[in-house]
Amino acid sequence: MTTRTDDRRETLPEALPEAYAHCAALVREADHDRYIASLYAPEAVRPGLFALYAFSHEIARVRAAVSEPLPGEVRLQWWRDLLEGDAKGEVHSHPVAAALLDTILHYRLPIAPLTGLIEARIFDLYDDPMPSLGDLEGYAGETASALFRLASIILAEGRDPGGAAACGHAGVAYALTGLLRAFPWHAAAGQVYVPAEILAQNGVIRDDIVRGRGGPGVLYSLKELRAIARKHLAKLRELRETIPPTLVPAFLPVALVETYLRKMERNGYDPFRSIITLPAWQRQWILWRAARKAMRG
Repeated sequence: MTTRTDDRRETLPEALPEAYAHCAALVREADHDRYIASLYAPEAVRPGLFALYAFSHEIARVRAAVSEPLPGEVRLQWWRDLLEGDAKGEVHSHPVAAALLDTILHYRLPIAPLTGLIEARIFDLYDDPMPSLGDLEGYAGETASALFRLASIILAEGRDPGGAAACGHAGVAYALTGLLRAFPWHAAAGQVYVPAEILAQNGVIRDDIVRGRGGPGVLYSLKELRAIARKHLAKLRELRETIPPTLVPAFLPVALVETYLRKMERNGYDPFRSIITLPAWQRQWILWRAARKAMRG
């Protein structure tokens, strides 16, 4: 693993507790499933997990924060410069940046997966459809799978924890399910993550989605994506024994995937209007049950 640990990464120590508290609050609000999952981790490593997940949220929300792609690319470039030690301005004044840099140093996190996540998110800024299934799985790998891998390193306190293949499949299953859940919002915003090759095979074009035109072709395309998510979920189950107990909190959110997928298969499901979610108590119960099962071995 290669990390950058030069002096340009130094932050004001007295500001770090507030920075980490900000990250925890942000994750609790914006990514509650990962927040709850992180509570199953040892208390000492939770701040690092919250910093990582807060960074991911900051990158994911760039499109929503800008009116056109160029300002979005400028924001992403700032984060890239930050990781490479070339950020301009008072880095420590940005709580997520300060906490992330401290986490990188403390757990010796590799920089490449973090910059790779930023690069992958450039796709979000534009309205081009996802070209192929390979591209979609690559996008999921660079974003969600990278988070599973980096969270695993934090849980292993900076050591290589193994389980890279499991992180890969977990990330794709989790990301595809998240994109399927977000389909109504993405369609309304002109974003199409369903691979163009799958749409074409089912007689669907991009305009059908962004204009809200449903039909059998759209439904079957989404059905194919659910099957692909389940394929990766099955491979993850096969690799269960390669996941040390210490890494369980990183993988807990995947326990929600199958329940979300089943809700998309109920009568009356409309991909353009149905909101696929679960009450907070049910999500917490599923995560608790998964944690208990994993700890029992």
